[in-house]
Order: sequence, then structure tokens, then C-alpha cells
Amino acid sequence: MSAETLASREVPKKENRFKVWRQTRPFWAGLFTMLGGVPIAYLPYGDVRLGNITLAMATTAGAGALIIGVLLVTLGLTMWFQPVVRVFAGVAAIVLALVSIPVSNFGGFVVGFLFALIGGALSASWAPAPEPEETDEPAGAEYDGGPAREDGTIMTAGVPDQRGATETSIDANGGRNSAG
Repeated sequence: MSAETLASREVPKKENRFKVWRQTRPFWAGLFTMLGGVPIAYLPYGDVRLGNITLAMATTAGAGALIIGVLLVTLGLTMWFQPVVRVFAGVAAIVLALVSIPVSNFGGFVVGFLFALIGGALSASWAPAPEPEETDEPAGAEYDGGPAREDGTIMTAGVPDQRGATETSIDANGGRNSAG
């Protein structure tokens, strides 16, 4: 299915429900934003234990990192379930990703920062598919005897007439060029 193909507006089959739901909202933007929020919120509180040695990555701004991470996850869910506010959610995700650099261990060791930044950009740039146009004719309709010229050619809108073209050179010589 190409990007120009419109999602079905009818009730989808059971196996296509998720696909149709995913195509009618900024799905990947929400997923990337939520994936960016997890390391930003978790890493300041996480610790690694190597035998008797504990390596803590705690920062003094741990509460700020937790708030940024939770807000990013919330914005990701908002992109999924309220696609009308996708531009606001995208810009807010980008701003929170930038704020997470000094607050949360370089934005969750840059991984969370990049995921949130990409998710915010995808959300701000996503646009819904246009509504399908209602036509009276079926999709494969043939020529029904509408406007035609006297010589029998069919007139179509937007296509210039090529039959009236005339030679602009005095001696066309059958289309062959002669140098001499």
C-alpha cells in the first residue's frame, strides 16, 4: 500500500483493524516519543551492580528527569489517541527533549533525547489522509459519449491539443537535419 492510498472508511475486517487505526494517526511519532521518555525517566534512578560495586547514575535533578520522562510518555499517548493536537504534542516533545539534555544525564545518554526529538518531528509533520471524493461514476467507467469534437476525438480537461501543431521551419525536410 503506497502513501497515497487512502485508508478504508468502512468497518475494517478483523485482521485490518490495527492497520487502519495505525494509518489514521501519527503512530510512529507516538511510539518514538514514548520510547524516548523511558530512558530519560529511568536512567537517573537506575543503578548498575557489579559484584560489590554499585554504580549509581543519580543526578541532583532526578525529579525533573522523572517529570520530563512521564510527560514524554503522556505526549506519545496523546499523539495516538488525540491526533488533532499532533502539532502541539510534537513541538512540546521537541522542547522537552532539548530540556532533557542538561536535566537528565544528557537526555538519557542521548538515546532518549534522539527518540523524543524524532518522535516530535514526526508528529509535527504528520498530516491525515484527505477524505475520498464522492463520485457518481464507478471507478472503471468508460467513455459515455460526453463532449467530443467533430472529428471524433474525445475532449479531456487539462490536456492541451497536440493535433493543431504546425511546422515552424520553412524546410522541415521530413524531420531530418542537414548540415551543409
